[in-house]
Amino acid sequence: MSLLVVGTVAFDSIETPYGKVDQVVGGAATYISLAASYFTNQIKLVSVIGDDFPKETLDDLTSRGIDLEGLQIRQGEKSFFWAGKYHNDLNTRDTLVTDLNVLADFDPVLPDTYTAVDYVMLGNLTPAVQRRVLDQLTHRPRLVAMDTMNFWMDHALDELLDVLKRVDMLTINDEEARQLTGEYSLVKAAQRILTMGPHILVIKKGEHGALLFLKDQDDEELHIFYAPAMPLMDVFDPTGAGDTFAGGMIGYLAQTDDLSFDNLKRALVYGSAMASFCVEKFSIEKLTELDVPQILERIERFRRLVHFDRENA
Repeated sequence: MSLLVVGTVAFDSIETPYGKVDQVVGGAATYISLAASYFTNQIKLVSVIGDDFPKETLDDLTSRGIDLEGLQIRQGEKSFFWAGKYHNDLNTRDTLVTDLNVLADFDPVLPDTYTAVDYVMLGNLTPAVQRRVLDQLTHRPRLVAMDTMNFWMDHALDELLDVLKRVDMLTINDEEARQLTGEYSLVKAAQRILTMGPHILVIKKGEHGALLFLKDQDDEELHIFYAPAMPLMDVFDPTGAGDTFAGGMIGYLAQTDDLSFDNLKRALVYGSAMASFCVEKFSIEKLTELDVPQILERIERFRRLVHFDRENA
């Protein structure tokens, strides 16, 4: 199944307790597309970069089945740049620099071959840009997924709520779920969000895993599933982990084309597995050196992590 990915393709400078890297490749669409490429080779990427972006990275994306016809390249301009420093616990960070550059006036234009796709992943961008993408689709996709952040809740809430009405699945973190709804209980927050448009909700909890909520459209029952994060000896760089999680999940769904609750649960675990790889090295490095057997071995580790046999009565 084809997958449309919309988001940033960018440069990052990152400092963590484990080291520092400058001007490395990042961006939500980059992480999403790379993670999804292990499950489908029909990825159509929509973003914008300057002419400073490395050609070898673009060639590598293409070699992985990622179509770059929808990637705008602005001559004489610079790509989006973000710099941040993580605290010792790696759960909090300080943003040091945000240079929008080409992203400041980004107008996504979908090529004709992008307008009738099966799956859509709207990475974290302004709600106006996300809406502009949806307006250009000529057919209703099997699934439209969306990521967002608290900044848009603060500065573009009405536009965000408008886009939410048009998507099937929302992925946000626990802090954002609470802010969006005013509810501290994540179950109550999920119930509120599932009245805003999406019928599938994923609440990411970082090192504490992720929660999946599905509102059954036939009987209105709320189905809940929890997947832990993989315990790791070392976490070098959490940048892009949430996007990698989303890419693994949506990529698996596009591969299997099965939106049942059981398969959504599997997709959540696949997303968690991909995110666990991402954090093991800086930038996209780990995501570019994986193979399918490594991914399947980690999925098996997840299965062993949560499996138990109920004691006989």
